[in-house]
Amino acid sequence: MKRTFPSLPALPALLLALACMPAAHAGEVQVAVAANFSAPMHDIAAQFARDTGHRALVATGATGKFYAQIRHGAPFEVLLAADEATPARLEREGLGVSGTRFTYATGRLALWSARAGYVDGAGTVLATGDFRHLAIANPRTAPYGAAAIAVLRKLGQLDRLQGRLVQGENIAQAQQFVSTGNAELGFVALAQVSRDGRLTGGSAWIVPASLHAPIRQDALLLKKGQGNPAARALLDYLASAPARAIIQSYGYAP
Repeated sequence: MKRTFPSLPALPALLLALACMPAAHAGEVQVAVAANFSAPMHDIAAQFARDTGHRALVATGATGKFYAQIRHGAPFEVLLAADEATPARLEREGLGVSGTRFTYATGRLALWSARAGYVDGAGTVLATGDFRHLAIANPRTAPYGAAAIAVLRKLGQLDRLQGRLVQGENIAQAQQFVSTGNAELGFVALAQVSRDGRLTGGSAWIVPASLHAPIRQDALLLKKGQGNPAARALLDYLASAPARAIIQSYGYAP
């Protein structure tokens, strides 16, 4: 029987098509992502898909809410939390895979206003500013909200400003209060308002790390993802050079 082969001119096109095909065993992974990490995670998910063929299906929200949902059987396979305590607790409770937890980023807190020049570089607006509302994330469920309360307490401003605090369900909602003008300023994640070392708008004070406990953000493989190669691949990818570059570009320490 006579065999035919692609002509030489067709080979480059064939090789290119093969290279662009997704991996034979590409899959999907359901990921619960802390609200502060929404933008970098969507960038990472896109690069992850290009590099591995796997798809990360991202849901964002407050870490405390995700904890409750996971306890009640939510189908998440990987958690990217805004703290280290929640993944550790899930691991202890048997809902996470032991030995898979690690810190994927360390967050930075910023006092931010959508108005240029409103927040000075030392945060003195907290003591001198004539503002009606200061937005924070719910400190009971959002680690960045808890950090904001710690900062106000350390600065001796918590009692004075308590009546001006407006709480978002998570850090994304707190940032929305400020961006829409419903609050003149607020404590947000630096990653929400900067990229590549520059503010994307408004004015901000980058809160010194000494004013609150480190915001170490841990990742965990959940029991529902234990048998999913895409879930393990995503955790490996978070430690890769492409992912680290994206994380750092948003102001996190990887």
